[in-house]
Amino acid sequence: MINNVVLMGRLVATPELRNTQTGLAVTSFTIAVDRSYVRQGEQRQADFINCVAWRNTAEFITRYFQKGSMIAVTGSIQTRNYEDKNGNKRTAVEVLVDQASFCGSKAETGTGNNNYNQSYSAPAQPAAPSFSTGSDGDFEEISGDDDLPF
Repeated sequence: MINNVVLMGRLVATPELRNTQTGLAVTSFTIAVDRSYVRQGEQRQADFINCVAWRNTAEFITRYFQKGSMIAVTGSIQTRNYEDKNGNKRTAVEVLVDQASFCGSKAETGTGNNNYNQSYSAPAQPAAPSFSTGSDGDFEEISGDDDLPF
C-alpha cells in the first residue's frame, strides 16, 4: 500500500514548538495550497491542509519558517479520532510530515534574519544554449551499409 503526500504552499500562521510530557518536540501547522484549476471569472481557490511534525523536523520548521513562508513537505496522511468539548466524536485528517524544505529565496521564506547559514549559495547555473529551428538542408544523408558511428 502507498500513502505518500507531497505539498507546497504557504504557512497560514507561524508554527510554535511544543513538547510532550516525555519531552518530544512537536508542532502543528496549516499550509494553504492553491488549487490548479480556476474557473473563468473566479478567483483561485486554496485548500488548507493540517500538518504535524515531530522531533528534529518540528524543530527545523519552527526555527526557519513563519507565517507566509513558502514550504514544501513530504509525508503521509493519518487520521485520528477524538472527542470535542461537547462530547461529540470527531475525526482529524492531517499530514504526518517526514521532511520539510525551503522554497523560494531566503528573503521570501523569512530565513534571512534567523540563524540560517547565510554564507551558503547554490552553484550558478550556466546559461541555457539558444537553438534555432532547423531545415532539411542542415542534415546530410548517410550512405553506405557501414555501421553507424553511435
